[in-house]
Amino acid sequence: MLLAGTSTALSTESLSFNPIKLVLLCGWVYLCFYFVQRVQYSLLVPNKHKTIAKIAALFVGPVLFFVLLIVDIGHQISTERHRSVLEIIKQRLQNAFASRSPLGLIRPGEQSTIKLLDSSGTELKQIYGHGRSRRDDRHILDLTERIIWDALQEQASDILIDPKDNSAYTIRFRVDGVLRAVEQLDAGKCQAVINSIKAVSNMDIAERRRPQDGAFVAQTADGTASFRVASAGVVNGEKLSVRVLSQKAGMYTLNNIGFSDKQQSIIKDAITKPSGMILMCGPTGSGKTTSLYAMLNEIDLYTRNVITVEDPIECVLPNASQIEVNPKADITFAKSLRSILRQDPDVISVGEIRDEETAEIALRASQTGHLVFATIHSYSNESALVRLLDLGVTAVLISSGLDLVISQRLLRRLCTDCSQPAQLTQSQIDDFRRKKIDYKHLFRAGGCERCHETGYRGRTAIFDMLVVDNELKASIVSSDSWITELRKEGDEQGKSNLRKQGLKMVLSGVTSLEELKRVVG
Repeated sequence: MLLAGTSTALSTESLSFNPIKLVLLCGWVYLCFYFVQRVQYSLLVPNKHKTIAKIAALFVGPVLFFVLLIVDIGHQISTERHRSVLEIIKQRLQNAFASRSPLGLIRPGEQSTIKLLDSSGTELKQIYGHGRSRRDDRHILDLTERIIWDALQEQASDILIDPKDNSAYTIRFRVDGVLRAVEQLDAGKCQAVINSIKAVSNMDIAERRRPQDGAFVAQTADGTASFRVASAGVVNGEKLSVRVLSQKAGMYTLNNIGFSDKQQSIIKDAITKPSGMILMCGPTGSGKTTSLYAMLNEIDLYTRNVITVEDPIECVLPNASQIEVNPKADITFAKSLRSILRQDPDVISVGEIRDEETAEIALRASQTGHLVFATIHSYSNESALVRLLDLGVTAVLISSGLDLVISQRLLRRLCTDCSQPAQLTQSQIDDFRRKKIDYKHLFRAGGCERCHETGYRGRTAIFDMLVVDNELKASIVSSDSWITELRKEGDEQGKSNLRKQGLKMVLSGVTSLEELKRVVG
């Protein structure tokens, strides 16, 4: 009995819960998966060996890590005798586990987990000789990757590489709609960077005078980012513009994009109709495509056949057919729309109306039982109607096909860490008092390290909506004077409505008066 009791006690003790063992087990599993991810995006492991490397990392990843860490520390101790062992260990651990710097930028000398691929999936370093390039070439490729990585971390929408003079180039990022100079390189080195981007974009690196277009992809641990490249010969050299295509556009909905409850109700009412057209308008970079994706996300893609025509495709929509425009292959908006109409679509999305043919096909499709979304470059809702008329579309076709026009702008948000009370002039104070507006809680931009001394971080959207009701449809068809009035007063009326929406953002402390004036005027 005593032996049985002792055996039972030992068995119970051996099966007791041990939190230390559980923590160690979780840590081991996490490290294994972490190293599998590192192998996946490692530039040192060839693609043909990645499967074996990932299996090995899954089982012995942490052991291999500590072995390599000890070897690396031993080598660094022998070469850097002026540094203590603890300093070296601390630095190596920080480099091993910190994939990003505090500001989100890769500094010279740091390693970025990024691969640049062309349209066929070939890596940039393979294009430059399958990894056997010289040391100078390796330095240029690393610099190119760092520039692209920095742009992604800064959430830039564009990268501009311009010749400053015969001896230097300037690299600028467009962040939150505003250009910011980030680096200046000598002409020889920067031209090599331009050639690297052109090579991975399948462009002719020998041609520096004629305009060229291309595209490439960057693969990082966070996912895949797409880029569109345009080059042109300018004074003192060659200019390169790289557009960073937003991969988050497909995640937005009407709730989180900035529409008010009333505006959401109007849009949802238009979306639920079996036919009609919703037209988004605004200048370049005002967020039209993102709003278009937000509306498409409100549609049940399982029960409705959704087909989009885009240039280029910025985000993949599940269960939707997406066509990319390619003028070189004679795939245009107009020709794609014609083919789409023979594929039994319920919803059609047109990336941009650029000519009369595209506009007419889209408006006629909205008359024949299709719900059509489209964008057009214009300053206001009224000027969008005038633009359609200028393209040659008849007033009858506009009035019968168009249901809703939305004008959009993007305002930079004030940085919450450094915003300061606004300093108003006496005329501004008098104007607010006359309109009975509380101006005591307005803020202006400050400047801190987190917002890179700009005073702003992130953006929000403001909208102006024009519902094309029966009364407006009748005016478009019957009144020539109404068109003349639109040409004269349309832009100012659109500005006024956008100012009202923007002023609400200012009064709620989201943005500043200076930003509202910069965007709307």
